[in-house]
Amino acid sequence: MELKGKRVLVFGTGISGIGSADLLEKAGAVPVLYDGNADRREEDIRAKLPEGSSAQIVIGEMSDELIGSIDLAVLSPGVPTDQKDVLRIRKAEVPIWGEVELAYQNSRGKVLAITGTNGKTTTTTLLGEIMDYHRQQGTEPLTDQVFVVGNIGTPYTEASFKTTDRTVAVAEISSFQLETIQDFHPAVSAITNITPDHLDRHHTMEEYIRVKERITENQTEDEVCVLNYEDEILREFGKNARCRILWFSSARILDKGFCLNGDRIEYHDGEKVTELLEVKKLHIPGIHNYENVMTAAGMALAFGVPMDEIRQVCLEFRAVEHRIEFVAEKKGVVYYNDSKGTNPDAAIRGIRAMDRPTILIGGGYDKGSTYEEWIRAFDGKVRYLVLIGQTREKIEKAAHTCGFTDTILADTFEEAFSICVEKARPGDAVLLSPACASWGMFPNYEARGRLFKELVHKLPD
Repeated sequence: MELKGKRVLVFGTGISGIGSADLLEKAGAVPVLYDGNADRREEDIRAKLPEGSSAQIVIGEMSDELIGSIDLAVLSPGVPTDQKDVLRIRKAEVPIWGEVELAYQNSRGKVLAITGTNGKTTTTTLLGEIMDYHRQQGTEPLTDQVFVVGNIGTPYTEASFKTTDRTVAVAEISSFQLETIQDFHPAVSAITNITPDHLDRHHTMEEYIRVKERITENQTEDEVCVLNYEDEILREFGKNARCRILWFSSARILDKGFCLNGDRIEYHDGEKVTELLEVKKLHIPGIHNYENVMTAAGMALAFGVPMDEIRQVCLEFRAVEHRIEFVAEKKGVVYYNDSKGTNPDAAIRGIRAMDRPTILIGGGYDKGSTYEEWIRAFDGKVRYLVLIGQTREKIEKAAHTCGFTDTILADTFEEAFSICVEKARPGDAVLLSPACASWGMFPNYEARGRLFKELVHKLPD
């Protein structure tokens, strides 16, 4: 769609909506920022926009006249596609894009896109560093500039007008963003894993799976998707995918693909074996991180990056903030921030990375998850489970059903932290890995993780 002169409704006034409005103005469109919260103030929204923006702002009820006046609607990821006003827009036969589709339509160059329930941020960050290192090497790199964008924090829309035919965008893409793609076309894609999450939004596991798998929808037979062979859903999906599949496995030796063989990650091409690295030399521990390394390495290799460059970056890579992040040791107790463990499967990975008795902070917003599998993964490591937020009673009930009764309920995050400090003994770990979203108590998981780190650093040495 030619955007110049088009009147475009941007549904949502958060970071994605502001980025979309800015891109639309640069493309010559007329953006209309819409926020359904009648308590919002126009001046607060306008303050987020670039100086001189002429975007119109509409707050409160969405009128039929507004819908009838627009040529396109762009949804922020937080707006469900079955929301009543979105359904009205669809009924009026107005095209609906998401911010990722909007950015893609206004971009050049190649996209390397990662989705999955867990591991997206670490994989995206690592792949971005691999591509940027490659950009700096040799005389004929595959790219002149690398942008790391998407659900990782920098909106794709912010980078789109800076792209050229020689740029690469490494994009973390959520299921919410994949709901509204149309022509979005990665040169290489990856799905790290699929486990239950966001069922409050997608309603069924089948729909969640369908949306995740859309990342390959526009790829050709010559393009590659990197998939986890140990994920049964993805193993089945890979049988019928139109694009080529590059598998990785942390549990078996593959004839073709990346695999964990003892303490080594190897690449098997069907004829020879190439060692990528020894996992003991990595700065990011745990099987889940070995899988993240294999995903990023597979994507980079499929794009044409030499193995020695991939190896160099992987060996130097450090943990992503808020993902099993070592914070400090205080009086013999080590503190880990895994605030990005926002669902039970991610939190299982957090607890599995612990190698000592652990006091665990859990709980938060209820996304419709079940917690028994997480509780069973404690495997004798967890001394106390301190629970907060909307899900605290639900998780406590699940824990007691599973035979784990050392639970403590706290009213505030600060109270939960104080309980952990009181209960911890030298040699223990205190782990924030909530298995829940932060909403209701915090604006996002980053704010939750930052508060945890602030409280840790205030403790006496």
